[in-house]
Amino acid sequence: MTSPSLPDWVFPPARGFTAEDLDHIADLPAHTELIDGSLVFVSPQASFHMCVVSLLEGELRRAAPEEHRVRREMSVILDPAQRPEPDVCVVRADAVTGGRQTFFRGQDVVLVVEVVSPESRVRDRKRKPVLYAEAGIPHFWRIEEQAGKPVAYVYELDPATGLYALTGLHHDRLKLTVPFDLDVDLGAVDRM
Repeated sequence: MTSPSLPDWVFPPARGFTAEDLDHIADLPAHTELIDGSLVFVSPQASFHMCVVSLLEGELRRAAPEEHRVRREMSVILDPAQRPEPDVCVVRADAVTGGRQTFFRGQDVVLVVEVVSPESRVRDRKRKPVLYAEAGIPHFWRIEEQAGKPVAYVYELDPATGLYALTGLHHDRLKLTVPFDLDVDLGAVDRM
């Protein structure tokens, strides 16, 4: 009996993987992230996760001013060893280069949204916020499920410390004025 051969990308190059490598690795699973130079594979998403992502994507798209664009599941290169894929991000419109674009740069991102899944809890709560803050992304939202309902933790980058400060905790309604005016009925997830 022969053992199945493993794809070449299972074995990192001597220098380790870089953010640019992700566009050139054949047959890499969809939604693979690069965190601290390591490939991170995403588990299948639950219905709650996908409904929250869809709700926020639609509401952000409706509310975003002309100088911004909303993207779902697009990776962001933060530095050579970091290329996470936020669930939703808002970018400057001039950073959109066309239909073949596979990533944005951290300096082009205004907001990142992570919807926490059981397998991503530590990354979404601890590692990714640090990486996004270090890249200077001004706004970060973390959405968690509590008793089947979405709860939004809203953060803003403190320019003095370079860290995110919690600016709000939203259970039923996400009503904000930054990065632009937005009013989301979080309960709408139950109707999706």
